[in-house]
Amino acid sequence: MKLTDLLSGSLNAAEWEQKGYRLPNFDIQAVRANTAKNPTWVHFGGGNIFRAFPAAILNDALNTGKYDRGVIVAETFDFEVVDKAYTPYDNLSLLVSLQSDGNIEKKVIASVTEALKADYQFSDWQRLKDIFRNPTLQMISFTITEKGYGYNEADLARGLGAAFAMGKVTALLLERYKAGALPLTVQSMDNCSHNGDKVKAGVFAYAERWVSDGTAPQGFLDYLKDGSKISFPWSMIDKITPRPHQKVKELLAADGFEDNKYIETGKHTFTAPFVNAEDVQYLVIEDNYTNGRPPLEKGGALYTDRETVDKVETMKVTTCLNPLHTAMSIYGCMLGYTLISAEMKDEDLRAFIQKIGYMEAMPVVVDPLILNPYEFIGAVIGK
Repeated sequence: MKLTDLLSGSLNAAEWEQKGYRLPNFDIQAVRANTAKNPTWVHFGGGNIFRAFPAAILNDALNTGKYDRGVIVAETFDFEVVDKAYTPYDNLSLLVSLQSDGNIEKKVIASVTEALKADYQFSDWQRLKDIFRNPTLQMISFTITEKGYGYNEADLARGLGAAFAMGKVTALLLERYKAGALPLTVQSMDNCSHNGDKVKAGVFAYAERWVSDGTAPQGFLDYLKDGSKISFPWSMIDKITPRPHQKVKELLAADGFEDNKYIETGKHTFTAPFVNAEDVQYLVIEDNYTNGRPPLEKGGALYTDRETVDKVETMKVTTCLNPLHTAMSIYGCMLGYTLISAEMKDEDLRAFIQKIGYMEAMPVVVDPLILNPYEFIGAVIGK
């Protein structure tokens, strides 16, 4: 059993399904052809969280049969990820979801249609420029961590040869401006407060410098500032996705799933053809798109306004998640635990966390209405 079986003509679907593997029920090749011609979504950052969450909910949307476009992933930092985790497996991956009741879900993710190296030294750069010039492109998104939005004076001075992620993105946005000032939404999916503003700050830093230096016209900056053309929505994302685990590797090997090897790149990125992640997940997005968007709500994303996104984040960070995890981590370390899951079997610790959540947090929680705080804490603590 190998991922490449899905496109090689040698797939034994009955064997996969008998062993509990959920296969895509859409035409992978048709989706790839549609996306190549009329792309709608480019995602920057090809790491584990992307494959386990944004790509997976698009996969679920495609499984409904009501959408026909995949996502193109662009790696800005560790290009070995493309060579070692995407290309050898036809851009397919396996999501192993670990559920609180002990069950394990295994699902093949086939929503990624291309994996590109986002750098000028590769031929993929021309492909990215072509995509950004295409009127059908609706959204670019990011899981590159908060530090990926940074910049410095040296990189700003490099102009269109900027090396940092935000410089490359700004160069591609300039291509979209030159193609007719086409609309686009720039969507962060990173786990940081007011993430859309962080992307915006990075893009504007490069654009303003380039206009000042004469590298780009004033019209480009005006285009970026025009909210009807370019938007930078906020989002709140939550999903624990650790590096590939030995126990999962052994489980897959016992099934006869051959693509269970660890991958460590020269930059010490830890990945694999499979991703293991917790089952609980949330993606709440400000619904502010200028050129339409993929229907990620069909895969479980929640769309709302900016104020509600902010309330969801406040609920999570100040009462319903972060304080509970912090308390568990501190006391777990003091008591010699090495796994949160092991802590949750300690009745005293479990009662302590429940008291913090239900008795101390509930009276002061900011209720975003789109998510129920009481149920959110229930998902944190587990069953």
